[in-house]
Amino acid sequence: MTTSITYSSTRGCPTQTNITFRDAVMTGLAHDRGLFVPDSFPSVSKEELASWKGLSYADLAVEVIGKFVKDDQVPRKDLERIVTTSCASFRTEEVTPVVKVGDHYILELFHGPTFAFKDVALQMLGNFFEYFLETGSNGGRLAILGATSGDTGSAAIYGLRGKKGVDCVILFPEGRVSEIQERQMTTVLDDNIHCVAVEGTFDDCQDLVKGSFGDVGFRDRVKLGAVNSINWCRVLAQTTYYFWSWLRVAEGMDDVISYSVPTGNFGDILAGYYSKIMGLPVGKLIVATNENDILHRFFTKGEYHRENIHKTISPSMDICVSSNFERYLFHLAGNDAKVLAAWMADFEKTGKLTIAGDKLKTAQKDFLSARADTAMTLDTIRQYKQKYDYMLCPHSAVGVSAIEQLGMTNLKTVCLATAHEAKFPNACKMAVPELPTPPEQLSRLWGLKTKKTLCENDLKKVQLIVENKIQERIRNQQSPQDSQKKNIVIEVIRGIAVLAFISSTLITMSKNR
Repeated sequence: MTTSITYSSTRGCPTQTNITFRDAVMTGLAHDRGLFVPDSFPSVSKEELASWKGLSYADLAVEVIGKFVKDDQVPRKDLERIVTTSCASFRTEEVTPVVKVGDHYILELFHGPTFAFKDVALQMLGNFFEYFLETGSNGGRLAILGATSGDTGSAAIYGLRGKKGVDCVILFPEGRVSEIQERQMTTVLDDNIHCVAVEGTFDDCQDLVKGSFGDVGFRDRVKLGAVNSINWCRVLAQTTYYFWSWLRVAEGMDDVISYSVPTGNFGDILAGYYSKIMGLPVGKLIVATNENDILHRFFTKGEYHRENIHKTISPSMDICVSSNFERYLFHLAGNDAKVLAAWMADFEKTGKLTIAGDKLKTAQKDFLSARADTAMTLDTIRQYKQKYDYMLCPHSAVGVSAIEQLGMTNLKTVCLATAHEAKFPNACKMAVPELPTPPEQLSRLWGLKTKKTLCENDLKKVQLIVENKIQERIRNQQSPQDSQKKNIVIEVIRGIAVLAFISSTLITMSKNR
């Protein structure tokens, strides 16, 4: 039997080399704060790629994921069930439709429960979590701690709500997500869902998550897991839509297709890079950024230098340190964990990582980049509505602006549309005063109850909230019979304690006589 691909930490953690898919998914972040990367990559031949052309999205996803995950990790029938169940939550059978707009293509990734591309991976991740817990992992318990700049939080919540044995705590920067993004999170009242508004930025939230994974006692006590794109399953699930869109756009098996990706944490575009490694004929991968342009500066000048975050109209990209970028840097370092660990240690100390020469040329061979500020983003939204009657969200507009800046507006280019424009009405109104009617699923959010917890940017206080929420949920879910049994046990213990005290007293009195 062919075995599954194994994974190791980018930083070379000696206790986490060649680990299984199950362990990589359930662990999330490596114990040395590295990210798990495949120890090898499967290949897809042109013949195999051609044979996938008529498959449904779910069947294609099974084939792509099945290149990494074999029966020793998830039996094929279980994998098919997990993928099919995940895809059934989308509003279209195509899951991620490809449409021609003007002189290029758009891959629509916003047809899931929360109208954002992260649904594709997080619906799947939630079902993998449930499967692994049901089949012996973690003693059936998992505490998810995630950070969101807007879309990950709601997608994680919708993927994990009601899952047995799972508590989901999502940190988001107070006042730095759109109103609808916040309501998508805080209107989910399930007992296992907990939203925490942190006084700080997304990077602060992300640091709190990483800090919690670095706290061994806390991590093991609550059985901590990750939903951010640091979790390998997120990236793996997203590779499918690169294959899916290529099969719909390419006119021949030798056609090379380029992709423009609105980029914040680098996970979405990394899936495209891995698809290329597997053999998909991908041309340039275009890193499209807003004013928070650390990745644009890296791919143009080799400077990965941390700066303060600018608050923009595309909040999901308001990130100054892209956590998933470490995986790419590992490959750029020649898959050398020692080199990568030294790079990251220096970056964490100085806020700067600089490359030049052959390494920069290697990076530029696969990637191009462009930066779109607010004015350019609004102009793109306005132009596409006027010319093509097509609405772009602010993030998707950054991706479209990038191909226009680079002169790549052609039928060999696909722009990823990462969210529905109705999630960002205030921003879109600045370009298109009369917006289309929003989907009913979003408009009804304003009439629903909300719940959230406010918290300072403090690691220990966040950890205390996590533990308290878990205990609160456990107490609330106890049945009357459980409570009665617990009370009986308490009374028995009290009775034993009383008898022991009386016995001890009698023995003492006897000795004193």
